[in-house]
Amino acid sequence: MKRYSAFAIAREAFRHHTGWTRAWRSPEPKKRYDVVIVGAGGHGLATAYWLGKNYGITSVAVLEKGWLGGGNTGRNTTIIRSNYLQDPSAALYEKSRSLFETMSRDLNYNVMFSPRGVLMLAQTEHEKRGYLRTAHANMLQGIDTRFLGPKEVKEICPILNIDGPRYPVLGGLWQPRAGTARHDAVAWGYARACSDMGMDIIEQCEVTDVTRDGARVTGVDTTRGHIDCGKLGIVVAGHSGRLAEMAGFRLPIESVPLQALVSEPIKPCMDIVVMANTVHGYMSQSDKGEMVIGGGTDSYNAYTQRGSFHHIEETVRALVETFPMISRLKMLRQWGGIVDMTGDRSPILSKTPVEGVFINCGWGTGGFKATPGSGWAFAELMVTGKSPLTDAFSLNRFREGRFIDESVAAGVAH
Repeated sequence: MKRYSAFAIAREAFRHHTGWTRAWRSPEPKKRYDVVIVGAGGHGLATAYWLGKNYGITSVAVLEKGWLGGGNTGRNTTIIRSNYLQDPSAALYEKSRSLFETMSRDLNYNVMFSPRGVLMLAQTEHEKRGYLRTAHANMLQGIDTRFLGPKEVKEICPILNIDGPRYPVLGGLWQPRAGTARHDAVAWGYARACSDMGMDIIEQCEVTDVTRDGARVTGVDTTRGHIDCGKLGIVVAGHSGRLAEMAGFRLPIESVPLQALVSEPIKPCMDIVVMANTVHGYMSQSDKGEMVIGGGTDSYNAYTQRGSFHHIEETVRALVETFPMISRLKMLRQWGGIVDMTGDRSPILSKTPVEGVFINCGWGTGGFKATPGSGWAFAELMVTGKSPLTDAFSLNRFREGRFIDESVAAGVAH
């Protein structure tokens, strides 16, 4: 793998950029791998990376039915934070946030991590009490957050209207080391590193069935032939239920569309991320000047990667009161993704009833921020059979009633 650096850019400039090579290989699938991971999004590629980095396992194939990073990894709003209430959630997301800080150096690939800070607005008395509780919990968990009053909120984000008649700003939960990263660059960086370790990333390769010998997995049938494997990792977000059905078990999840939009680009006016969970809207400004806006999930189950106009209207209408200046902006583009939601709005990282099959799903609307930590923990689970970061997120918790209810604790699943 050619190392990226300022010297490499200068050298290639003199050679009219003729010396660059492909970032990752595009091989034909082999007959057998030690590990097959289905899903070449951020979580699947991060799992493959840590399998090689931490455990030296490089006989790995990452299968993708479309193109690399073309699912939810390339369709989210890039928010990274770890200010969750429950201890298992906070540990997993803080591990991930800390890995984001060194990711560009570790991968020799600029993922444009920007620790600009995330501010979660308290716009009701109930929400204020909840965020005060979270701030105290985060202090015990070693996570740097604090609750700000309305004047401090206004100082951090001057374009906010803190005196809205319906949703006045009573304060906000502030995490200064949270922020954003370039979502597709994360996938590309992991893919490049995995390919360099000798792993095969196979695009346009849809899994059509999972083969078993009794209760143990033996491989997968794909549109590019059968592939044998010793272990199988399913990391396919909104399509997890379909893959689980092929393997012979059911998951307690549902798939729903989640949409977002960006405005036309404008001059810099907002250098943090703001989440207004009472109205279920959140916003940041991209490096190109676009206002990146997201909201809640649609109210129906579907596998569509589009959104519904009434949801755009609902989200923007609520945000206009909090950010009056966006009322004058035009929408540039809009898109949707398919998110997998569990009943307690927390993920599943677990063994399954089929020996050798592991499942990573249920991230709902908050999967991107967990990408490196999820890969780290899931790789440890696949190799050793357990991980302290995944113990609380097993499938058994639904049978035993050990829910990790972040929808109540955080007020939002993002």
